[in-house]
Amino acid sequence: MLGLQLILAGFQALSTLLVSNTDAGLAFYDPTKNGGFMLDNAGGGGGEPLNVIISGLSSPAVLTDAGILHYAQAIGFSFECLGFHLGAPQSANLGDGNGWVNQTIELRYDFGDDDVGTCLESLVGGNHFRVFRQNGTEANSGALFLAVSQEEDVWDGHTIIPDGYNVGRDLLVAAAVGHTSHDGVKYSTVAQNMTGLLAPGSTGLVNQGIATDGVTVLLTVTIL
Repeated sequence: MLGLQLILAGFQALSTLLVSNTDAGLAFYDPTKNGGFMLDNAGGGGGEPLNVIISGLSSPAVLTDAGILHYAQAIGFSFECLGFHLGAPQSANLGDGNGWVNQTIELRYDFGDDDVGTCLESLVGGNHFRVFRQNGTEANSGALFLAVSQEEDVWDGHTIIPDGYNVGRDLLVAAAVGHTSHDGVKYSTVAQNMTGLLAPGSTGLVNQGIATDGVTVLLTVTIL
């Protein structure tokens, strides 16, 4: 037990160092105020809405690459099937001076199994999200912008289900809010709905005709 506590303490200390150069006291910067977008670039002229933001005011350990994976596993998501990614990565411009940057990671619903559950999601469809980090010199919040959506099965080409952006966002938020845990790390998550970042409707979205309600959810995640 003591060994696990020491490992977790070291993990949190290292994570704090990795994000300590972010702008203090800011949840996120609005990408659109500095030439960025609230839609990623999915290719073909369209994009997917960045409909969830993990606040830069969250515990620093959550905002690292290892930390977001660990937190995702606490709310029912994990790495892609056997660690393999199919398809081209999407990119986002978060108005932080970095321009268009490929997704940091893509995580899928794991059906209760961290190791191989996402293989089932890859077959039958389900919820998944892409992660983009706002860390450029012009807007260094450290916040994580997520493109969340519920997708069809592999036989339907993993297209987004009807209303899949709203559905995916709401499923993720429902799983996250409150107290969750994974491998001994406990999290508390609060959510705030925001409007004005994303325009409601379907303009510019992948799979024309899939509209959103224009709501972006801000999650603040605290390690207990």
